[in-house]
Amino acid sequence: MTSPAPRTVPAPAAPAAPPGPPASAVPVRVLAASMAAVSVAGMVAGGMLEVGLPVPFSQWLFIAACAILPSVGLLIAVRRPDNPYGWLLLVTADCLGLGGLGVGTLVAYGDTHGPLAVAAAPLASLFPVFYGLSWVFIPLIFPDGRLPSPRWRPVAWIAGVAILLHWLGILLSPDEVYSSAIPHGNPLGLEGAAGLLAASVGGLGQLTVFLVALSVLVSLVLRGRRGPLVERRRLRWMILGLVAALGGSVMTLIAGQGGHAVSWVGVVTAVAALPAVIAAAVFRHNLLDIRVGIRGSRFFLIFDLRPTVDELLTELGPGLEEAEPVEQLGRLAGAVRAGLETRWAAVTLADGTRVVAGREDGGAVLTVPAGLGHIACGPKVVGRFNAEDRRLLGSLAVPIGLAIQSAGLAARLVNAQEAERRRIERNIHDGVQQQLVALIAGLELARATGGGSGSLALLREQARQALTDLRELAAGIHPSVLSQGGLAEAVEERCSRLPVATTVTVDPALRSRRFSDEVEGALYFTVSEAVTNALKHAEASRIEVRLSWSGGRLRAAVSDDGRGFERGEPGRGGLGALADRMAALGGGLDVSSAPGGGTLVGAWVPVSG
Repeated sequence: MTSPAPRTVPAPAAPAAPPGPPASAVPVRVLAASMAAVSVAGMVAGGMLEVGLPVPFSQWLFIAACAILPSVGLLIAVRRPDNPYGWLLLVTADCLGLGGLGVGTLVAYGDTHGPLAVAAAPLASLFPVFYGLSWVFIPLIFPDGRLPSPRWRPVAWIAGVAILLHWLGILLSPDEVYSSAIPHGNPLGLEGAAGLLAASVGGLGQLTVFLVALSVLVSLVLRGRRGPLVERRRLRWMILGLVAALGGSVMTLIAGQGGHAVSWVGVVTAVAALPAVIAAAVFRHNLLDIRVGIRGSRFFLIFDLRPTVDELLTELGPGLEEAEPVEQLGRLAGAVRAGLETRWAAVTLADGTRVVAGREDGGAVLTVPAGLGHIACGPKVVGRFNAEDRRLLGSLAVPIGLAIQSAGLAARLVNAQEAERRRIERNIHDGVQQQLVALIAGLELARATGGGSGSLALLREQARQALTDLRELAAGIHPSVLSQGGLAEAVEERCSRLPVATTVTVDPALRSRRFSDEVEGALYFTVSEAVTNALKHAEASRIEVRLSWSGGRLRAAVSDDGRGFERGEPGRGGLGALADRMAALGGGLDVSSAPGGGTLVGAWVPVSG
């Protein structure tokens, strides 16, 4: 069978948001909300402790800017819990919130170096972890929570070790390192050579983190210039955010911690730039299936932009009913491509026929079985495949598997019809046509020679034989007794001419009942093929045929006492073609046999009462 040309199917429109998450998502929501609450509470409490009451407006602005990070992390973690990116944002936000709480506590109670100050020092030292995660990992694994390539694994390990060294150095640094931000110093700080070593280790870790962050920035720029258009657009936001975050940190170091306006702007930029651009990229480019909607003067969020399986099939339903089987596969491939937002999707039949939606410009990233074939998907337009994508594709595999089965059945029926046409043509050419040619030649000879009674008798016998062969041929196509007398009479007539003992049992109700031509023809030719096989291959001495009608099914069973056979993979000729014919009518064909035990062929089709 010739493979159809690949076709592209327009993606269906994005549907409205589905109902809320299942009960299994509740613990995830609780954990994410708790982490966000810890971050916000730590920033509020730390800000109040640091400046005292009443809290100035600038401090509230700073707290609001810091709250962007846990808000974005909470949104992504709740909507896409299988994406590590949302959880990374929440962990980073907790480092920021707890660090702020630790600094505020040291400012308020650090003069005594008591237990409260000792407990606050480890919290305050979380700021290096916050900056390391923000500068390196948040831009590096945006937006799907994975490294761009395996080559970045050593860099990620170096960054992790550098963040650890920076945190450890800050935790144990002497009071001089803390004095610019915390007047009372570090209650856990080391003195002398040990303190100098701790400060040096912290400085080395901070420098390494900054250099890795610059390498990440360079990588983003290169990917933003060379990647696909969609990737370039979303990476522009992250490049802008990382430049602002690094610039804000440098601005803060240059201006110092003296409360200057430049220092305040630098801190706010360093803290809020990345989460702000992440939110902008998520909403602007529909990343993670989240976008902003506008209704009148109000803004609202729309989640789960991807269509569900039911919505995709509802959208495709009218078109699938009118389309040919292969065209159905093309439209279903387009539905897979639209639902998963992939560059291409292909449905492959068991015989290797492929129907492709989109431009197949690379290897398959995800493949799942679908009935007798499989579905293959190319890379996603944005990000990588996650558990939700695999769930959606697995759900679509069921209707696609049925469509593959339908397409395969249609192809086999077409092939069977073509084979039958060639058989009839061959029989006419080799049999009746040759007899008629000989008969015409005989008539011409008799006319030329004035043939006597003997030659005329021979020609008459040839004409009768040709007529008999034509009747046999017509009976093989559609016997007249089937059209006139029905299934029971046609089967009895067929079996009456067999050279072995044959018993035909018919339910009495069938003799006065007629069914559609398709149903009667399918069962008649099944019986005819089964008895022919019993004679030609099984060497049977007795054949039994039974026709019955019960439970909304019309059944035919043919059994013989022949030699039987080992039941293996069924062929596609003979009974295989009849099995396809039964399946097309909603019925089935069963064959049971064993060596020396005869063969039983059973066929059924659904009929109305």
